Amino acid sequence: MSIKPNSQPTFQPGKRVRIFLGEAHTWQGKPLHQAILERAWRQGIAGATVLRGIEGFGPGHHLSTERLPEIAENLPVVIEIVEQAEQVERFLPLLDEMVAQGMITVSDVRIVRKGDA
Repeated sequence: MSIKPNSQPTFQPGKRVRIFLGEAHTWQGKPLHQAILERAWRQGIAGATVLRGIEGFGPGHHLSTERLPEIAENLPVVIEIVEQAEQVERFLPLLDEMVAQGMITVSDVRIVRKGDA
C-alpha cells in the first residue's frame, strides 16, 4: 500500500453565509431550508450544509427543544454556505426574497482547500 504525501493546501478569501431559521418555515409549499439548498445548487454555489438544532430560541424568546416533545415544534435550523465573495453577493438578493423570518449573517473567511476538495 502506498501512502500519498499530503498535497499543499490552497488558500483564498471567501464569505460564510449563515441562515438561521425555524424548521417549520416554508417557501412555496416546501420547507424553507430545502428550498434555499435547491436554489443554492441551481445558482452554482460550491456547497451548503443544513444543520438541525436540538434546542434554541429566537428574538421572541420562544424556546423550542427536542427534550420536551410538547414544545419541539419549529426547532432551529442553520444553513451554512462558504463560497467566493462574488458568488455570495449574487446569492444574497435571492435569500432576501426567500427569508421573511430569521437571520442571515455574512462573515469574511479564509478558505483552505486540500486535495480534491
